[in-house]
Amino acid sequence: MQDELFNIPPVVYWGWLVPLFFGAIFVTCYAIEKRRLSNGLWFSLFFYSTMVMLAVSIMGYGNKLLFGFSLIAFIGVILLIGLAFALQAFLLLWNAWIVWRRESHTLANMLTLFLGIAILLAPFIMRLTSLYLPLPIATFVNLFPGMIIFYVLFWFYNYLTMLVIYQFNHPRYRQDYLIVLGAGLLNGDEVSPLLGQRIDRALKFYRKQVRKIGQGPVIIFSGGQGADETVPEGVAMRQYAIDHGLPPEQAIAEDQSKTTYENMVFSKKIIDDRSTVQPRVTFVTNGYHTFRAGMIARKAGIKANGIGAHTAKFFLPNAIIREYIAIFAGNKRWHAIAIGLMFVLSLVLVWAEYR
Repeated sequence: MQDELFNIPPVVYWGWLVPLFFGAIFVTCYAIEKRRLSNGLWFSLFFYSTMVMLAVSIMGYGNKLLFGFSLIAFIGVILLIGLAFALQAFLLLWNAWIVWRRESHTLANMLTLFLGIAILLAPFIMRLTSLYLPLPIATFVNLFPGMIIFYVLFWFYNYLTMLVIYQFNHPRYRQDYLIVLGAGLLNGDEVSPLLGQRIDRALKFYRKQVRKIGQGPVIIFSGGQGADETVPEGVAMRQYAIDHGLPPEQAIAEDQSKTTYENMVFSKKIIDDRSTVQPRVTFVTNGYHTFRAGMIARKAGIKANGIGAHTAKFFLPNAIIREYIAIFAGNKRWHAIAIGLMFVLSLVLVWAEYR
């Protein structure tokens, strides 16, 4: 008789229909529209239900070596997650120190510093409220912010899920237009390294498409002139691309936009004025910005998904947090309703506990 670790009833294996169901929903929804945060929920349901059924199947299979290896791998992952969680404040402060040394000291570049300090102070604040406030008030003061933190982290995880998945977007090399999003100039008229990476990514795509089908896309360089700039970003970007080998007739400067939304709207107008049929469009930005830019493109009525340029790893934590804050703020009405409900629930729970 087979030496089984667990006696799993055969009916349990019908549970594989659950991840198959969620996987089918995710694939369908993602194929229809890649730029929705709700896709992350379907993927998470698929992923974690798959992990559960995989664990059940390994136990039911009865191979002790496979079970032992899987258990060690699982424990190792849990320990790594626990270690990262325990050291998260110090990792954030370390990143803040690196950014402080290499980047400008702006508020946007200090988000990991503020977050790291907040995580370190949180236990002391909770302890002080327990010592110096009446017990019901202390309970509420700890419970309500705890709910908000869980809520924010839940949607942050969902956003990270979609950001990672979106990086696998690989448009076919048959695009009619590429839109390169601006990112500010140095010294008033010089393309910054960050912006240069976006242009270089577009030029790489252009050259590969020329090799494949013999015709490259028209590239729209989108960006207006800031208060500290002597030329519009779109003009400087276009000149940079021409200097790096792009034929001038394939380059268009959009020089009026001030925001990512305007990048999309004004670029769409240029495309609509030039095209009589539905064109194939892709936009180019840095990887951390692709998903939010895709959401903005959908809002602007442009059917385009993005490809990301390389970004220095030390810059990513601040950039990703900043992107999430922007997305979160963009749905402030629904989040305000959710936080209001959590406030009421916290009051009810405290009342039920101490009445």
